Amino acid sequence: MKEGKKYEYPPDAVKEAIVNAIVHRDYSSTGNVQVRVFDDRIEIWNPGRLPEGWTVEKLKEEHDSIPKNPLIANQFFLIKLIEKWGTGTNDMINECINWGLPEPEFEFTGTSLVVTFRKAKLSEENLQALRLNERQKKAWEYVLINKKITNEDYRGLFPNISGETARLDFIDLVNKDILKKVGRTKGVYYILSPKLSPIYLQKS
Repeated sequence: MKEGKKYEYPPDAVKEAIVNAIVHRDYSSTGNVQVRVFDDRIEIWNPGRLPEGWTVEKLKEEHDSIPKNPLIANQFFLIKLIEKWGTGTNDMINECINWGLPEPEFEFTGTSLVVTFRKAKLSEENLQALRLNERQKKAWEYVLINKKITNEDYRGLFPNISGETARLDFIDLVNKDILKKVGRTKGVYYILSPKLSPIYLQKS
């Protein structure tokens, strides 16, 4: 991953999903590991089945590591593409939460395991209910991608607004538990509020 580049999805989570797909793929299948990129989501398709007796819900819990291809898994461990056994799916979940995105979805189609990463966005209905202006909507989108926003960033997005307008916009976003203020004076920045209610999030 390029240092300093901003991503819409947590790179480590996507990498983990791809590594898992390669390690757990059924190589007797004619299907291939696929990475499907859409405007609102990324899907990683892995031909194969879950271990006997497992459900996708088990992937969200602490579980044993049962690689279908131990030779590949061991090589990936040696080159540090795998750091700990049996933690990959939980790491993906934590990465997405820390990124301010919905948890990844795990689905078994009958022939493939599909991991889906989705963008989070405010629904139009909730935007109307919260009465956010267009600038504030942009601030929300900016934080989803960049993980934080400063007053300087905001003024860069909207160079024609006054400092007082920017200040009032941020106060409103904080009061509505959309953003959280961090720091003081010149070091102030804003992140996604941990109090943000799930009802304000809509999966694309």
